[in-house]
Amino acid sequence: ADKKAAEATRADIFKRAEKYVAEYRAAEKEIIDLKRKAKMDGDLFMGAETKLLLVVRIRGINRMAPNTRKILQLLRLRQIQNATFLRVNKATLNMLKRVEPYVTYGEPTLKTVRDLIYKRGYAKINGQRIALSDNKVIADALGEYNIICMEDLIHEIFTVGPHFKEANKFLWPFKLSSPLGGYKAKRKNFAEGGDAGNRDEYINALVRRMN
Repeated sequence: ADKKAAEATRADIFKRAEKYVAEYRAAEKEIIDLKRKAKMDGDLFMGAETKLLLVVRIRGINRMAPNTRKILQLLRLRQIQNATFLRVNKATLNMLKRVEPYVTYGEPTLKTVRDLIYKRGYAKINGQRIALSDNKVIADALGEYNIICMEDLIHEIFTVGPHFKEANKFLWPFKLSSPLGGYKAKRKNFAEGGDAGNRDEYINALVRRMN
């Protein structure tokens, strides 16, 4: 019976993965079509509003105000090179503004979300950091939300699904390496040629150098 159940689960996981691939492809195609149409009509293409951010802490605690430290703890960015996903809303954007000199952030691609979870993903279970070596770890913790495998977890995070909060809390903050080639200027904003603050889609290139 156990063997049958395991086979059924495997088949279910495979089906889910196929469904997500189709969904991601359709979304990509829709954006390409809309961009093409906008170009033909002479309009400016406005993408959907960002729902998900990836935030990386780039500076230590020297001369840091207690308030700033508190916000970084709330964002679960206790150490330099820590990274977490963040749902975009008024409260989170407000928090980011207040810690902007200490972090850099932007909109992650599906590839970035997937690479981080597969390569650097650990679960937080009873305060312990547990490797995501097995779908069972995910199913045991998040099965009640119908999240039973890696692809479910990636989908929930990337699409900011209804159980994003639980899925994100389940993930231990990512511990990244120093970026290959180093930083440019941590104390300057990205817009001024530095590293801190909003870097939109360029967050993906940075994280690739840190993963």
